[in-house]
Amino acid sequence: MQYKDYYEILGVKRDADEKEIKSAFRKLARKYHPDVNKTKEAEQKFKDINEAYEVLGDKQKRQRYDSLGSNWQGGADYTPPPGFEQFGFNFNQGGAQSFDFTGGAGGFSDFFSSLFGDFMSGQQARSTGGFSGFDFGGANTQRQSRQSAKSSENLDITKSLNVSLKDLMSSDPINVKFNEMEKCTQCPPNGGFCSHCAGTGYTNTVKSVKVKLPKNVSEGQKIRLKGEGKIDSYGRKGDLYLVIHIKDSEYEIDGSTLIKDVEITPSQAVLGCQKEITTPHGKVNIKIPPKVSSGQSLRLKKLGLPDKNGNLGELKARIKIVVPKDLSNEEIELYKKLNELRHN
Repeated sequence: MQYKDYYEILGVKRDADEKEIKSAFRKLARKYHPDVNKTKEAEQKFKDINEAYEVLGDKQKRQRYDSLGSNWQGGADYTPPPGFEQFGFNFNQGGAQSFDFTGGAGGFSDFFSSLFGDFMSGQQARSTGGFSGFDFGGANTQRQSRQSAKSSENLDITKSLNVSLKDLMSSDPINVKFNEMEKCTQCPPNGGFCSHCAGTGYTNTVKSVKVKLPKNVSEGQKIRLKGEGKIDSYGRKGDLYLVIHIKDSEYEIDGSTLIKDVEITPSQAVLGCQKEITTPHGKVNIKIPPKVSSGQSLRLKKLGLPDKNGNLGELKARIKIVVPKDLSNEEIELYKKLNELRHN
């Protein structure tokens, strides 16, 4: 799921006080209310505004949200805290708006659910008066609900992993670091304030794992690291899934084929030339034929990436004609004469 920047949604700073937050919410709510704003984007915008105010307008929820830290960016990949993926309930504390808390259309987002699903349980849930679908009548029912949540808890983690050509060429494992929310292990058993997690019940930790990329790994492929996921209170471990995204500033990568732009001048394009280029396997000289055009490619065998059998793919040297920016007056005059010859 994606991290949601509630401060950005309301257009307030992270140190905004209660009055500033309420003022920003009211202003945006009037602007995007579906009865006033009939655009397609208004309904989703209105939901986001209400959700942001539900968090930032409540001291306890805001404290927990702020414990994630200020380094997150809206849209970044986010893995929920353990144990909060299964809840669904109606939630209305007199804040912004009443929504069905299911993560579906008309409800709060999955991101909100992952952080505040536990607000349905215990005394906090009874104090809201807005929940439905749960029996809070006895300790036995509550105990069964908690045990059911634990047994169905998803312990797997999915993260995106950006890899470069250097990573793909290397036979060494690469080190991967990622943030993960975990239940605080330092909280006092009597329910007192915990300075380790600032009373939120969760800590934001940085995990590090080593990953051996398989040969000929492809865009969007998932790599499974067994036992590197979340750990529940029973010691059971989930798995870590890394979704591969191949990004390189110098090459386009298509399986075992590499594509590299080779810049030449207009005169070199007309007359042909020899060009030295850098490849993952070292520097090579290539012969560019006369009258070549931009976009044409020269195929260089066995200069690409290894496939799953260890055979090297090809490198496509794609021609890109670039006009020098430092042309002299004499060169410009010659181009004028060439243009006259061409059009006379």
